[in-house]
Amino acid sequence: MNSPKRPGHTGLPGKLPRHVAIVMDGNGRWARKRGLPRPAGHAAGVEALRDIIRACDEWGIGTLSIYAFSTENWARPGEEVSALMGLLLRYFAGEIDELDEKNVRIRILGDVEGLPGPQRDAVCRAMERTGGNTGLNLNIALNYGGRQELLRAARSLMADAATGRFDPGELDEQGFARRLYTGGQPEVDLFIRTGGEVRTSNFLPWQTTYAEMVFNEILWPDYSREAFREDLWIYAGRDRRFGMVRT
Repeated sequence: MNSPKRPGHTGLPGKLPRHVAIVMDGNGRWARKRGLPRPAGHAAGVEALRDIIRACDEWGIGTLSIYAFSTENWARPGEEVSALMGLLLRYFAGEIDELDEKNVRIRILGDVEGLPGPQRDAVCRAMERTGGNTGLNLNIALNYGGRQELLRAARSLMADAATGRFDPGELDEQGFARRLYTGGQPEVDLFIRTGGEVRTSNFLPWQTTYAEMVFNEILWPDYSREAFREDLWIYAGRDRRFGMVRT
């Protein structure tokens, strides 16, 4: 049975996830409710993200994966896409010093080469600058699609098999996982989606196989570390069996 939320709880549960994945949904609706353009909601969402990253760092959560821009998001109106790409540049320019100082390691999940030049350069510089850091793993999914990630891993294996560098008969789950963008990181323990929608939207399908799911009604710009703490309490109350039966 899932444990209920504990409104106003000031402490943390004793059991914390190693890897949290978040679909940051609700920026557009947040802006619309206030009579603002959608890009204003995305800008407000960056403020919420800053607080959650700091919380993960302070609370000892090892890995945080955030869904920033999917391969399907290119189909949004050009003005919104342009605003998101500009926000991406401002984010790295404004946050990289603090992230590096806090020993955060940035990894981009997705097709970096498919990003526009300035954004591609910015994320590559961020990964290079923080590549030796040993604190929080911050995975930012940009130009990302879960099915595309699986295809990419399969093609990599096929190419190695064709040249004799890999024996398909030796493939196991661990070997396949190493070919994913998150290779070497733990699987997702807690998957959070804000904004009230109840779907995973092609985010980390392999890594979330046994993740605990929490779908939060709060629109992302209003999501705070207090709301995050409550979701951690929900996670702590789950009975994780991984397909097995308790005896």
